[in-house]
Amino acid sequence: MGVDGKLISAVRNGLSQLADADRALAMRAYMKSEMPFRGVPSPARAGLTKAVFADHPLPDRVTFTETVLALWRDAEYREERYAAIALSGYRAYRRWQDPGLLPMYEELIVTGAWWDYVDELAIRRVGPILRAHRAEVTPLLLAWATDADRWRRRTAVICQIGAKHEVDRKLLTAAVEATAEDPDFFLRKGIGWALRDHARLAPDWVRAFVRDHPALSPLSTREALKHLG
Repeated sequence: MGVDGKLISAVRNGLSQLADADRALAMRAYMKSEMPFRGVPSPARAGLTKAVFADHPLPDRVTFTETVLALWRDAEYREERYAAIALSGYRAYRRWQDPGLLPMYEELIVTGAWWDYVDELAIRRVGPILRAHRAEVTPLLLAWATDADRWRRRTAVICQIGAKHEVDRKLLTAAVEATAEDPDFFLRKGIGWALRDHARLAPDWVRAFVRDHPALSPLSTREALKHLG
């Protein structure tokens, strides 16, 4: 048990070999990132991580979580953190996706503190755990919905995107109402995104929700009703 240093070294070495300095500058500017980039585009990064993860299977849950956290915490380039998120969702470790991983995901959300990290974690990690363990996870997300940290709050708002008929409307309503009047762009955009996604299956419910919540910002309202005419 413990950190798999060989996996981490393989990720870092692979990213170094794929590095593109010019692309790195453009990526850093676009993402407004303090942490530098290697300049590795998503398809190349996905190919690298898929090969590395297959070559370095992790034997147990503790090694899995400690390796994800080490790759994240010690990252010098943003792509290393993307790789940590990819490792956290690697198909071989799906059996460990349960509420016990939420402290790890919470750390990544709070310390990552930017949409490119948080959205993937909220929708593809926290969301599925919520749907599989509603009784245990719903109270946590209700607490996050009123937290001082905007990224916990955004997670509570958007974590059900893609859930389709499994959306818990009470949770969605509580998360939106808790932050509807906050002026933060990412919260307002997240509200609109979450409502727009649910509108695909429940357009009348979303129309009524927007009508009954005049405190929603123009941005949230516009995004929520974007495809409803």
